[in-house]
Amino acid sequence: QVQLVESGGGLVQAGGSLRLSCAVSGRTDRTYHWAWFRQAPGKERDFVAASSWKSDTYYSDSVKGRFTISRDNAKNTIYLQMNSRKPEDTAVYYCAADRDVYSDYAIPAEYDYWGQGTQVTVSS
Repeated sequence: QVQLVESGGGLVQAGGSLRLSCAVSGRTDRTYHWAWFRQAPGKERDFVAASSWKSDTYYSDSVKGRFTISRDNAKNTIYLQMNSRKPEDTAVYYCAADRDVYSDYAIPAEYDYWGQGTQVTVSS
């Protein structure tokens, strides 16, 4: 089992940058898919980015070229660097871990562990 704690959310103007962090504790000796999802008010939780157990990265079309997911294994931390922010990026951002490394990385139901979320607001 792992515990995930997100941080780094806040208010940023459109076009600005922000980096989210996800601190991982617990059974970090296992392999996982790691991912970021986001959920805007009244909407479903959407896939943002994922880093596979082989360190392959995947992005939703809406963030490709603007966001970057990365991992620091020494610090047990997952990052989401967000550049060129848009108002439609406003949402609660969640970090997630999936023990089944062969599952679909973009489906929230596949993930076993979730953080509590961090609010990101982009003003126009």
